[in-house]
This record gives sequence, structure tokens and C-alpha cells, in this order.
Amino acid sequence: MLQEFKTFIMKGNVLDLAVGVIIGTAFGKIVNSAVTDLIMPVVGLFMGKVDFSNLFVSLSGTRYPTLAAAKAAGVPTLNYGVFLNTSIDFLIMALVIFMIIKAANKVRKTEAPAPVPPARECPFCKSAVHDEAVRCPQCTSQL
Repeated sequence: MLQEFKTFIMKGNVLDLAVGVIIGTAFGKIVNSAVTDLIMPVVGLFMGKVDFSNLFVSLSGTRYPTLAAAKAAGVPTLNYGVFLNTSIDFLIMALVIFMIIKAANKVRKTEAPAPVPPARECPFCKSAVHDEAVRCPQCTSQL
């Protein structure tokens, strides 16, 4: 069982998946930081100095100055500002992944189509038959 597990782990696709997950997690942190620390402050500045991470609705009806204050009071909140940050984070991540895949597809060499085997016509049923065939695959006539 240990040998089978070792063989399974050492397969290329398992190692590729592990590397992809690790790089994807690190890349997600970078994109999240870019959205939270670079993009949203600029967007908030242009929208009247709004801090999106602090936009929320208190479900208790009581007003709180910040989301942290509402959380400290134990009040249920709808954090639509955090949702906006996460949505923009997702859109940027999807755009970057799209651009990476598009670039990878452009770099990847396209495989030449397999050559079509030479064909002749069956004298009985008129279907295409490979040149080396001795019987027609459609009507099974001897050629």
C-alpha cells in the first residue's frame, strides 16, 4: 500500500496540481492585497473618501460608527462593503487568469492535424475506403 501511495504521489499530474494550488493561493493573496490596499482606496477617494470595507447595515436598527464597533457589540450586520471588495477581487482574479490562459494558448504550439489516409471509392456502394483495405467497411465487398 505504501508503494502504491508513493507511485500515486509521484505521478506528474498530482505534483502539477499541488504546485498549481500553492501558486494559486499565493497569487490570490497578491490580488486580494492589490484590491484591498491599492484599488479600493483610490475608488473610495473618487467616490467621496468612502472606505468600502466599512460599509454595512446594522440589522438591529442601532447605528454604529464602524463595522468593528458593530461587531464588538455583537450586532448582526450586512457587510455590503466587504462584499464589494470581494467581488472586485474576484473580477480582477478572473481577468488575470483569462489573460494568462490566453497568453499560454498563444504560446502553445498548435498540433498539426493528422494526415488523412488516402482513400478510394468502393465500386459497389461508392463509400470512401482506405487505399490499403481489401474489404469495404460499409458493404463488406471484396475489393
